[in-house]
Amino acid sequence: MVKRLRLEARAEAWPIHGRFVISRGAKTRAETVLVTLEDGMGRGECVPYARYGETAESVLAQIAAAQPDLETGCDTGRLQLLMKPGAARNAVDCALWDLEAKRTGVRAWKRAGLPALLAQVTAFTLSLDTPERMAAAARANAERPLLKLKIGGRDDVDRVAAVRGAAPNASLIVDANESLVFAEFQRLAPELAKLRVDLIEQPLKAGEDEDLEGYPSPVPLCADESLHTRAELAACARRYAVANIKLDKTGGLTEALALKAAAQAQGMKIMVGCMVATSLSMAPAMLLAQGAAFVDLDGPLLLEQDRAPGLAYDGSRVEAPSPALWG
Repeated sequence: MVKRLRLEARAEAWPIHGRFVISRGAKTRAETVLVTLEDGMGRGECVPYARYGETAESVLAQIAAAQPDLETGCDTGRLQLLMKPGAARNAVDCALWDLEAKRTGVRAWKRAGLPALLAQVTAFTLSLDTPERMAAAARANAERPLLKLKIGGRDDVDRVAAVRGAAPNASLIVDANESLVFAEFQRLAPELAKLRVDLIEQPLKAGEDEDLEGYPSPVPLCADESLHTRAELAACARRYAVANIKLDKTGGLTEALALKAAAQAQGMKIMVGCMVATSLSMAPAMLLAQGAAFVDLDGPLLLEQDRAPGLAYDGSRVEAPSPALWG
């Protein structure tokens, strides 16, 4: 007789320091969904994302629809067939990884075939704002080695210039979140190169980025909204130099690890990204962050309060997760 796997899921909300603003809008709290297995032995967290048509309610409904199959004994391999990529599958997949680690005593990184996890240096994100306010935010974080700034308006060059002036020694990632058209991007890219920007994320809208194919960008380009799973990889490899892998897009760690390997085989560099969420969302992504060119796992740093126990942050340095947190 197959032992049933007890699953519970609930929505949570975590207040953000001030407002988190990107080109698509602003929010003051991070809405997450927590999945627990076997009375909390295995845990996973996801962030429903409106850009992909997700809400906390829709994610909970997807999990509830799959729950009878999940509870009759589902592993991470079968889960890939049972649920589609996205936030709902991510929470379940990461909870299954955590449960297996807790049951067997074998850390998730070892099960994934990785050496012991090393601490990483994460980007710190500056919300979209006026050049003056973004400069002030950059000045307050000028000692961080890597800053990521959101853009998406007429004053983008002024914004980046203001940040560069306030944080002259920081490496910069610029994230447009699909807010540009190709002609605008062609004008902007050389200016960003002059300002020593290291990476531009997703300048054009996903599905409308074919103009990037063959374009000799003066700054390396990173696919974010255009790349969810291996299904989009071939097209992205022709248009971008870097793949931003996020667990909420891939639908969990299982597909994320496969996507990372496939992207590297295509010659792409790796960025590991996140939504604004607690340390429980960041912990599985620390496996992906090993050897990545860019790490952006600052979600908990943007919250008023993190989940406890959480990841240990020392400035921009983030340590590997403890077993009590995940994996």
